[in-house]
Amino acid sequence: MTSTLAIPLVATLAALAIAVVAENLHARRISRVARLAFGPSGRPAPWARAAPIARIAGLALATFGATALLRHDPIESEGEPDPRASRQLLVVLDVSPSMNLSDAGPGTEKLMRGVWAGKVLQGILDRLDMKDTRVSMIAFYTKAVPMLQDSTDKNVLANLMDGLPLYTAFKPGETDLGAGIEAAFDMAKGWARGSTTLVVITDGDLSKPVNPGARPSSIADAIVIGVGDPNRATAIAGHASRQDAWVLKSLAGKLDGYYHEGNTKHLPRAVLEKLTMIAPRVSDAIGLREAALIALGVGCTLLGLTGAFLAMFGVPRTYARTMSEAESTNQGRLA
Repeated sequence: MTSTLAIPLVATLAALAIAVVAENLHARRISRVARLAFGPSGRPAPWARAAPIARIAGLALATFGATALLRHDPIESEGEPDPRASRQLLVVLDVSPSMNLSDAGPGTEKLMRGVWAGKVLQGILDRLDMKDTRVSMIAFYTKAVPMLQDSTDKNVLANLMDGLPLYTAFKPGETDLGAGIEAAFDMAKGWARGSTTLVVITDGDLSKPVNPGARPSSIADAIVIGVGDPNRATAIAGHASRQDAWVLKSLAGKLDGYYHEGNTKHLPRAVLEKLTMIAPRVSDAIGLREAALIALGVGCTLLGLTGAFLAMFGVPRTYARTMSEAESTNQGRLA
């Protein structure tokens, strides 16, 4: 955290010093025409005397926020990946043809189920510290196929869930979610106890029930994410396909996990923060990012609004009223 803040703090102090010098020079120039600008008293409205402080504070905050955001990535780890990962993300993804139906997403223009599932999963990927986390994926349709194992690049997983027609790599037939769960259990057996988060993503459009075996001790958390409209079915291959929430809730119960109806909503933050694979230091990094965004927003607001408010309300009311009356009188004489 210290190294992350060092450059933003130095830049902020430099901007603060420059702003103080600039305001002093500006004040000297204003003093020469103060009576012309503000009337006989030569002073602006009482509140306007705080304008220099507001501009200095605004520039300092904006500099800190912009520099912190430029220097700091809240998602990626600064160090090299540890060869011995202590956390695992294991995704079991339904790639059957029904996952290409476009009835998912919160907007009026619906997305393919698989594409929207990738966006929901992104909420987890964004919180991974890849220094000591590995990502793996098993795709299933008529059988289960490992697509990714022990990868240090989470972007590969995101790209695999970007609407690629992975079902073309399988023989057509019935969707076998049980094979995907079994393959995931086999993959996770050799990992450390309590190190793995299992994420199952499917629309629940199955032809037979799923009865998974005992969950390996390596799996600490299990999340079943359902995609596809749970209320209205879409025709495909001679049958009506929709998200079968009852089947997915039952599966989550058998896995001793959590079911999320994800056709229009992302995973709740409270669920994400409880996951074993979310590193505490990533949460700290997100806090720094939020602080930088707030500083940048407040600083830019102060810089942007101070000038406008000075132009409209910087002159004392009595002098402004006198000038307005004089201008009206002059216009009347000209008329």
